[in-house]
Amino acid sequence: MPRNQKIKLGLFVLHAGYHQGGWRLPQARSGGEDISLMRDIAQSAEAGKFDFIFFPDVPGSDATSTPSVVSRFEPLTLLSALSGATRHIGLAATASTTYHEPMNLARMFASLDHLSGGRAAWNVVTTLSKEAAGNFGEQAQVPHAQRYERATEFVQVVRGLWDSWEDGAFPRNKDSGVYFDATKMHKLNHRGSHFSVRGPLNLNRPPQGYPVTIVAGASGPGLDLAARYADISFGAQYDLETARGHYAEVKSRVQAMGRNPDHVLVMPGVVPIVGATAREARDKFDALQRYVSIDEAIPLLSFFIGHDVSGLPLDEPLPATLGESEAMKSRTTLLLDLAHRQRMTLRELALSVAAARGHLLLVGTPASIADTLQQWFESKAADGFNILPPYFPGGLDDFIEGVLPELRARGLFRTKYEGTTLRENLGLPVPANQYAAG
Repeated sequence: MPRNQKIKLGLFVLHAGYHQGGWRLPQARSGGEDISLMRDIAQSAEAGKFDFIFFPDVPGSDATSTPSVVSRFEPLTLLSALSGATRHIGLAATASTTYHEPMNLARMFASLDHLSGGRAAWNVVTTLSKEAAGNFGEQAQVPHAQRYERATEFVQVVRGLWDSWEDGAFPRNKDSGVYFDATKMHKLNHRGSHFSVRGPLNLNRPPQGYPVTIVAGASGPGLDLAARYADISFGAQYDLETARGHYAEVKSRVQAMGRNPDHVLVMPGVVPIVGATAREARDKFDALQRYVSIDEAIPLLSFFIGHDVSGLPLDEPLPATLGESEAMKSRTTLLLDLAHRQRMTLRELALSVAAARGHLLLVGTPASIADTLQQWFESKAADGFNILPPYFPGGLDDFIEGVLPELRARGLFRTKYEGTTLRENLGLPVPANQYAAG
């Protein structure tokens, strides 16, 4: 399959907005338990022909957590509700391989795929939150390498469970009395380093074979996991040249795994702040930044780089001694590189993270934002993008009403959905059942 000629778009939803101060705008809506807001966002994205809507999750919070973390729906439950309020858009949820068990998770995502007619997607994460560890009996974070070892085996087990039943295993023939064909049922009987799972899954194979798999992470283990299992690689890139290098590395690792690189879509995050003129866009950004205090920005920066920087001088650069952490290794590296390249003080870096958390921040007109997205796409820095609106609904509306018409006018984005499942709309094949392949 040749590289897709149209940009793919996901909508990443932090209900209080991706910008840390976005929820404070007078026109903003927020509320982690507001199903009407979630429904409106999903239906707006579907009207805009986004490929999927994407709900992140962390199973824990504390007093320093951002509004979107401290209170929000469990995402699989939410997407089950939204599956009945939408018809075409993909439904992606984050679920942790560190704090779930494969049998339960396989069953939940298979159920969502059936409920939605083949629109489910799983964002595979290993969870870096210390607060989450405390909620599951751990006194400290599980070390990074151990989390990814578990994740690799976890996905293998889940996919084996999704393959429990071959096609045609449920004839439900009233005349013969045969409800299911036991010869098409397969027990997994997995015994590994982290899991012992018998199977089978008590649910027919998902409509997509496997729900679409998203892997976020750019550390070595994260890239290995993506190369082995991902349909979509999601990460933070703020610079064209480094994004091109990351894109090439993902594709190379995928090929080394014996997979088709065109079957793994690289989709970095983008925070768009859209104005009719460049000045209007800058004014919108400045208004957002005025709603961020440094006391709120420092804990967010500390979370993303895995180091507590609250006691460091605000108007000096970060110490050169800060290195990797057991949290998000790739994001730590990216943010420290950003601070070094742009000679940022701690204050400047914290306020930058409050706006975009290391993702590509685009402040401009619809045409200028479309120019950048087109450049990244055509330069093989991205196959598509996860859009991170600074607030809802206006931040999303600005992108749909301004940038999408620009992309469509250039022939770079769809005018209608191509299929009925998320895999069809993404141009991805249905994986063969491992038991039926021979």
